[in-house]
Amino acid sequence: MNQHMGSRFDDFLAEEATLEETTAVAIKRVVAWQIAQEMKAQHLTKTALAKKMHTSRAALNRLLDENDTSLTLTTLTGAARALGKNLRIELTG
Repeated sequence: MNQHMGSRFDDFLAEEATLEETTAVAIKRVVAWQIAQEMKAQHLTKTALAKKMHTSRAALNRLLDENDTSLTLTTLTGAARALGKNLRIELTG
């Protein structure tokens, strides 16, 4: 019988020691998608958004890279502000 039968997928990922990494990538994919969608809605190029954020296009590319989970709250806040949006982060249980 499969030891994981009936368990939650999160439990499986935790047992495999990949839950935190998998969760971080999933969150980053959503954030990158939201930023890209807002850029599209506002007809902003990467160059234009980078300029509004006072950063380089390379830094913006890292922000939009859905697999690069190493970003700062400052970068996220700057992107949100440049897009006329607010950033909300919360812990849930």
